[in-house]
Amino acid sequence: MRTEAEAAGPPLEPGDFVQLPVPIIQQLYHWDCGLACSKMVLRYLGPLDDSEFESALQELRLTRSIWTIDLAYLMRHFGVRHRFCTQTLGVDKGYKNQSFYRKHFDTEETRVNQLFAQAKACKVLVEKCTVSVQDIQEHLAQGHVAIVLVNSGVLHCDLCSSPVKYCCFAPSGHRCFCRTPDYQGHFIVLRGYNRATGCIFYNNPAYADLDELQSHGSDLLDNLVASPACYSLPNPPLNPAARP
Repeated sequence: MRTEAEAAGPPLEPGDFVQLPVPIIQQLYHWDCGLACSKMVLRYLGPLDDSEFESALQELRLTRSIWTIDLAYLMRHFGVRHRFCTQTLGVDKGYKNQSFYRKHFDTEETRVNQLFAQAKACKVLVEKCTVSVQDIQEHLAQGHVAIVLVNSGVLHCDLCSSPVKYCCFAPSGHRCFCRTPDYQGHFIVLRGYNRATGCIFYNNPAYADLDELQSHGSDLLDNLVASPACYSLPNPPLNPAARP
């Protein structure tokens, strides 16, 4: 098992290595990884009252089915300037038969498409585009963080020893995501990178052992394999004090 210092490699030039102090928050259920990531981002930007966060969830009517567009509206609610990048404007019908989406797909399709349709009027910036690793590095270098939707079944942690490195995404009491060939959507927070090694530093809300996660700060992502559905790149507001 490698330490984060070992993964960092030799000394680098300024801008080649970034680690942002994003707090680690563990998700409570199998479905709330996106909400846990949102809390990490908001607390990175400034103080966040739990009751204020819960009130926002009720106002936005966020339930157990959380889509990336929901997180964009949540960031807008708290006054966070952000950019939501996606390859599909609306619900991608190609995911209808994926087990991860099947249960809520029909009931959620209308709601999610409506959120996309109203985004501009609600001042939620949505762009149809792809995002490269270089784009993400430039974003992180400016002190910004990124909430990214990934397929957890194809990720591995470079800090964990095998076979745990392929199974550290499952919360305690849940089966390992990597044991299923189906798509398993999961939100993580990108918080830094090492250009020399190609590693991406990230906070994983589904980490089964929070104490171990805190011992080395965050996980490392050697090969960023992002979902084709979306990337969400929150930006700190110009004036953090003006945030609601």
